[in-house]
Amino acid sequence: MKKPAAKPKTARRRVADRQVAEFQRRDLGSDIPATARVLRRARPTSIVLEPDLVDRLRVLGAKRGLGYQTMLKVIVREHLDEY
Repeated sequence: MKKPAAKPKTARRRVADRQVAEFQRRDLGSDIPATARVLRRARPTSIVLEPDLVDRLRVLGAKRGLGYQTMLKVIVREHLDEY
């Protein structure tokens, strides 16, 4: 069985050029702010926790379907204002 003939590079380039031209022709200015999200960059940090504390976080997180690190972040966010 023969392989189908591949498009020549020039034909593929013409298709790509038309797509780029169509993209540049369209006005997307009003759509961009509606779809843009502001992403907060999390700052990596290190913390040393006792093994029993990590085990408790794992158990609590598993009840919510979360990992222990995410569970720790939830607890910190919920209770930070108390101090």
